[in-house]
Amino acid sequence: MAGVVVAENGMGRYQQAVTIGQHQLIADEPLSLGGSDAGPAPFELVMAGLGACTSATLRMYADRKGIALTRILVSLSHDKVDIDGVQRDHIRRTITLEGDLTDEQRQRLLEIAGKCPTHRALAQGLWLDCELSTQ
Repeated sequence: MAGVVVAENGMGRYQQAVTIGQHQLIADEPLSLGGSDAGPAPFELVMAGLGACTSATLRMYADRKGIALTRILVSLSHDKVDIDGVQRDHIRRTITLEGDLTDEQRQRLLEIAGKCPTHRALAQGLWLDCELSTQ
């Protein structure tokens, strides 16, 4: 997997240049948080990764099983919810499946969506290490 490097780009208060292998992106905070909204907010990039992984996983499964899935659309939203007095992040993922599918195929595809690697990582929690560079 390609490494990810993020650095301030000097173009705005919170703008970040994101390099993922050969790909270049801009991340920024929205105007409401003091950014210039020049690119997706960091949490939107997390949701984009989840949506892309979900769609690709469903496509791979449908192709392998010969399921007549013609189009996949994954919509995601984020909010905070209170669970037993603790604020938790809540991502709502809505999947639209187009094609001549049976109810059983639709249900199986929903189950497969829960098996995409990004879903699994986010749902179980991640082990994150953080260290300072010795530059």
